[in-house]
Amino acid sequence: MIFELIDPRLFMVVMACWVIGYILKRTPKVPDWSIVYIVVVCAVVFSVGMIGSGMESVIQGILTGAFAVFGHQAVKQAMKSGDDKGKKEK
Repeated sequence: MIFELIDPRLFMVVMACWVIGYILKRTPKVPDWSIVYIVVVCAVVFSVGMIGSGMESVIQGILTGAFAVFGHQAVKQAMKSGDDKGKKEK
């Protein structure tokens, strides 16, 4: 369903946001709580740059940034769950 909400031209923005988030996570002076906000702001800026200014592009940017953060957390939790399962079996 989320794929119907986000403009297909912006899926490369999702990937860019993953990379930006990864870099920020490994930057010592950037607090973890601020990474979500930075990623969403970057997504909005990229979306406005790609599809033009307007409320739709801002909403698309917010959706794109949120999808990137959610996707990253889902992958992270799935990997963590797999690690925990392996530890319990030992």
